[in-house]
Amino acid sequence: MSIYDQRPWLARYDQGQPHDIEVEFGSVLDMFGACVRRDPGAPIIRYFDGALTRGEVDELSGAFAAGLADAGFAAGERVALFLQNVPQFIIAMLGTWKAGGIAVAVNPMNKERELDLILRDCGAAVLVCLEDLYQDVAAKVIGGSSVKLVVTTSALEYQTRTDDRILGRIGRISCDGTLDMATLMGRYRGQQPPGPALGPDDVAFLTYTSGTTGPPKGAMTTHRNVVFNAQTYRDWIGIGPADVILGVAPLFHITGSIGHVALSLLTGASVVLTYRFDPAVAIETIRDHRVTFTVGSITVFIALMNVPDAARDALATLTKIYSGGAPIPPSTVAAFQNTFGHYIHNIYGLTETTSPSHAVPLGSAAPVDRVSGALSVGVPVYSTIVRIVDEENRDLPPGEIGELVTEGPQVVAGYWNKPEETARALPGGALHTGDVGYMDDRGWFYLVDRKKDQINVGGYKVWPREVEDVLYEHEAVREAAVVGVPDPYRGETVKAYVSLKPGVTATVEELAAHCKQRLAAYKYPRQVEIIDELPKTVTGKILRRELRARARGQAG
Repeated sequence: MSIYDQRPWLARYDQGQPHDIEVEFGSVLDMFGACVRRDPGAPIIRYFDGALTRGEVDELSGAFAAGLADAGFAAGERVALFLQNVPQFIIAMLGTWKAGGIAVAVNPMNKERELDLILRDCGAAVLVCLEDLYQDVAAKVIGGSSVKLVVTTSALEYQTRTDDRILGRIGRISCDGTLDMATLMGRYRGQQPPGPALGPDDVAFLTYTSGTTGPPKGAMTTHRNVVFNAQTYRDWIGIGPADVILGVAPLFHITGSIGHVALSLLTGASVVLTYRFDPAVAIETIRDHRVTFTVGSITVFIALMNVPDAARDALATLTKIYSGGAPIPPSTVAAFQNTFGHYIHNIYGLTETTSPSHAVPLGSAAPVDRVSGALSVGVPVYSTIVRIVDEENRDLPPGEIGELVTEGPQVVAGYWNKPEETARALPGGALHTGDVGYMDDRGWFYLVDRKKDQINVGGYKVWPREVEDVLYEHEAVREAAVVGVPDPYRGETVKAYVSLKPGVTATVEELAAHCKQRLAAYKYPRQVEIIDELPKTVTGKILRRELRARARGQAG
């Protein structure tokens, strides 16, 4: 049976006539409010052995908003969320919107340097932070930022387990000069500040994506973007209130924000959180909570397959599986299906497309490119037009390789306080993705390369320049160049080539440790090679492509 027989509307993408989807709500708060009214007593967040109902989340987020308002928080100000996958992330995000603010999702793996850049760029007035992250990271940079109020919380809240392999390592920490989140919400419980009415074009949150040079860029994700792609997940995959979502993607990441949180707020499907991903805990959680859907990096599913004695029937209910953020080898999809009996559907998007712009229809198998062996990333989702263009921005026919340019209601409004970057990446509102690929004659899309030098480590994006800058801080480093090299688990990993200053010595272990202290765990180079001279052009530009070829030759 052909793909068109299964999903007749897919054929329309060849002619650039997308299937329309009506945006049902003006803001995420409208969407969540409708969900609460349908059944306020239904659980919507599950966290280990704890649960919160829709009504409780509504009440807690209202109390959080009232506390912000009483502290002088103004509409349009930013609240930075420096949290793991805990219920407080969702409560604080909703509370920020109820106070008329903009939520800023911050990677909890960030170190002082990275957190400082984001806080300065967004001008956050409030920081919501786990106690250990405050003690280890945030306390060292708050003084030089715009933050006026720090709210701390513990991963031990909203559940009772203390012997868990994850939570058993966590204790309560007293954070001087901060306000405890539970105390704040207890003080204002029962209050729901009126707050300004949010519209579809108001910014819901900033999600930071690294730039090739300079500081990171905050993608301005509007309420329209969030509502639209929450509906895309719902309708494309068929998610309803009886479904259970496993939150394996980090909530600060666009996949977690939309494919876990927003989807739950729209449909009422409960989202199960486990603080941080642990494959053995994930399998127990899927079995115990009868999880039906998740979306995450392919490394998640590789890890599940590698859990010793993982029972096939533990994942019996997990029938709706999607993976994006990193290339998926067809062999891994086949191995997972052989192990657990379920097919992993590909999904593709960027921070700037508010998660999906392409996906494989549920129940369909993605074709594989005969030449490269690449698995198709799917077809454009609802109301989305994707063009393949050449260097002059001219449309290319099926089979021709070029850059993907995406237009649709999920494309973000631009980058926070960066009009030049916005104009360059989003001319006329069409996103020039920087990803290179082609569309076949049936409308399936394939990625064949990246236009830029970005490294994709298990779904996390790493720019060589940032790692190189840290390497250059080491007193022994003369020149440094960073490339992505194939990794069987992460898809890619970071490798650094370094030349040393004359008369100075350093070991590869010292250089790796230097980076590890200053960069998030996924960014520091797992491989370091010291060479006499880095390859360059006649003008002195370092040739990363030659280093990538060298790495491939060494791997071969």
